Amino acid sequence: MPSSKSQIIKKLADNYPNFIKKDLKKIVEIFISEVKNALKRNERVELRDFFSLETKLKKARYARNPQNNEKIYVNEKYSILFKSSKMWSKKINEEK
Repeated sequence: MPSSKSQIIKKLADNYPNFIKKDLKKIVEIFISEVKNALKRNERVELRDFFSLETKLKKARYARNPQNNEKIYVNEKYSILFKSSKMWSKKINEEK
């Protein structure tokens, strides 16, 4: 399964030879930038039957440095929550 942007573009170019590679690159870049901008606006991104992404605010807290047991303060921050669809979860977890 492709994991980098260039691999995704190559796979799309192989599957759709009638599209110009430059156009496919532009489409992938637009898609990624739109997802990124939506997450910055704290909106939920959902691709039906595939996955959903949303941001979650993690509260400020005190954490422990495991190397020296020193307590450090961690500011509040947003993290991305990924949830796969039921269909994908079944396909991933089914035994071969």
